[in-house]
Amino acid sequence: MSEQARAFVPGHVTGFFTVDRADDPTETGSRGGGLALSDGVSVTVEPAAETAVTLDGERVEMAAVERVLEALRVSARVTAETPLPLGAGFGVSGATALGTALAANAAFDRALSYNELVTIAHGAEVQAGTGLGDVVGQARGGVPLRLEPGAPRHNYVDAIPARARVEYHTLGELSTADVVGGDTATLTRAGERALSMVVEDPTLDTFTRASRQFSREAELLTEDVGRVVRDVTGAGGDAAMAMLGETVFSFGTGLTDAGYDASVCEVYPPGATVENGPP
Repeated sequence: MSEQARAFVPGHVTGFFTVDRADDPTETGSRGGGLALSDGVSVTVEPAAETAVTLDGERVEMAAVERVLEALRVSARVTAETPLPLGAGFGVSGATALGTALAANAAFDRALSYNELVTIAHGAEVQAGTGLGDVVGQARGGVPLRLEPGAPRHNYVDAIPARARVEYHTLGELSTADVVGGDTATLTRAGERALSMVVEDPTLDTFTRASRQFSREAELLTEDVGRVVRDVTGAGGDAAMAMLGETVFSFGTGLTDAGYDASVCEVYPPGATVENGPP
């Protein structure tokens, strides 16, 4: 057993998705496409008598993280740090759950495989009601396309073979549970159409266009986000809404060219990893 271990998990912006439910939470999930971001979550895990979770210096309750530790049969102090805004479509909950699984596996010498740990984190987030596909996308890295729902043993993940600068601008929060907990038939049909578009033409331009179409067809596009997207397209760029949050993302300099003070990062190809050396 190590004193502590640390993992890094990229943030994840979802452009479009479906909702696919099953009795087994590891089979529940979503199909869709997203971006793994170089802005992510660093998670440190160290053994402790009682489980405690801290995010950016504040004690928090994170059901997905607690479920991960329960599945691994350990108690630990979990410290997470991120530059990403919370509740705005960046998969912070999923990243913290996956980072906890990876770091706890190392700290407690559990000797589980990568896919086993991803499955634990995915199931934990589904049960917590905080996400359906972020964990799988964060594990894959790059620009993942989830062609089947669920954890790795059920899911086939393809990808757009591209890297790019990514800008994002956040206006506020949206509740994942409120959206995926209701009638999702319209949303799922829109997600299937968007995924088909990108599979037929796997480019970043098509990804943005499909994401923008999805937000309209799924009736998730808010007035404020729509205004920012129109500003970017009016300035000659391309942008879309991040699911699920009041966040706009754009490749290149689209948001900057439209006059917004955007945050800047990059597509992050490696996916989630355990970091070597002392935290």
